[in-house]
Amino acid sequence: MNVQKVQGWWKDTGKTEDLLEANQLILQEQKPYNHSRPEEGASLANNVGVGGGTIIHNRTMIRGPVIIGEYCVIGPNAYIGPYTSIGDGSTILNTEVENSIIMNGTHIDCCKRIVDSLIGRQVQILNHEVSVPRGHRLIIGDQTIITL
Repeated sequence: MNVQKVQGWWKDTGKTEDLLEANQLILQEQKPYNHSRPEEGASLANNVGVGGGTIIHNRTMIRGPVIIGEYCVIGPNAYIGPYTSIGDGSTILNTEVENSIIMNGTHIDCCKRIVDSLIGRQVQILNHEVSVPRGHRLIIGDQTIITL
């Protein structure tokens, strides 16, 4: 067994709640930056970090602390609320997200509000009402919690 002494604060992140809390702690310390050019009608407020190549469409509100990676598409008709981290290459359309971690390459277009969530890489969350026949199609990993 090896022991390693850690300087500063330490947080065990073994559960979703712990990861979300660590995300909050990190985002509180973030300095705002914007390497994108939001369209007219988009609103960014309160400590937002946006990576290069990201497009923020009109009718989008981002209220920090929030970090958005590179080459993302946010909006139109999107709300990204406090304590949200969005990975590179993700797309968020017609959706509200708050206090969540969304990993790289995820596509969300579901006309719903997503809160307190951890969403993996290359995930697609789509509106079931635009598909026929209507229904929820789920591919779910181990120890997943879903509220529909």
